[in-house]
Amino acid sequence: MSFEVSSKTLWQEMLLGSSTWSHVLKRGTALRITAGGDHANVGALLLNADNFSERLNLPDTLKAQHIARLTTGAVLYSDMARILCSITDDTLGWHDPLGGCSDAATVAAKYGALDYQAARNDWHQNALDGFLIELAKYGLGPRDLMMNINFFSKVEVKDDGSMAFIEGHAKAGTSVELRAEMNTLVILNTCQHPMDPDPAYRQVPVELAIKRVPAPAADDICRNFRAENARGFTLTERYFL
Repeated sequence: MSFEVSSKTLWQEMLLGSSTWSHVLKRGTALRITAGGDHANVGALLLNADNFSERLNLPDTLKAQHIARLTTGAVLYSDMARILCSITDDTLGWHDPLGGCSDAATVAAKYGALDYQAARNDWHQNALDGFLIELAKYGLGPRDLMMNINFFSKVEVKDDGSMAFIEGHAKAGTSVELRAEMNTLVILNTCQHPMDPDPAYRQVPVELAIKRVPAPAADDICRNFRAENARGFTLTERYFL
């Protein structure tokens, strides 16, 4: 696999499947995530890197924009009504904000318990433990967990309120780009979606690239995606005065 590198690219790397990664994405930069294979899933947590008590609020994100999925134009609100990141480009059209993350019990029940001593890098990991390990690097813990996004996964909500995981949604090469509107601690985990019915434990890598981007203009797609977003951008921009 090779990266598509632009003159503005600052960093690029491959994140293996069943791995966790973090970075403070600076205001004025963007993170592009590209599926390195079919059936990718990337769980994500977002926090204000300058004040960890402010973090992603998915209920407000969905309610304010009248959506139940994430795609180009949507913004990711904090619990202070500011915008942590905006989705400025998306080749897939649907990313899941509802399905949560796997834990040790669900992974063991679905795929069997398999530890590092027995399987080395093929051991069966789970997203919850991955998130907690990464949060601990910043002095954070279980009380700092929040609802996570699942990029590259699709979960539909039926009329009766039940949720259905759509298999085969993401293909290799599909991508999504997050523009940082604040200095944002981004934590990613590449374990499988907890609702994925596939009985095989898969480890699908993703490509990560960070680049410089211009500030959102008055005609920015995310600023104008919903009326509430204009207010969110105003609150965020005032934060940096």
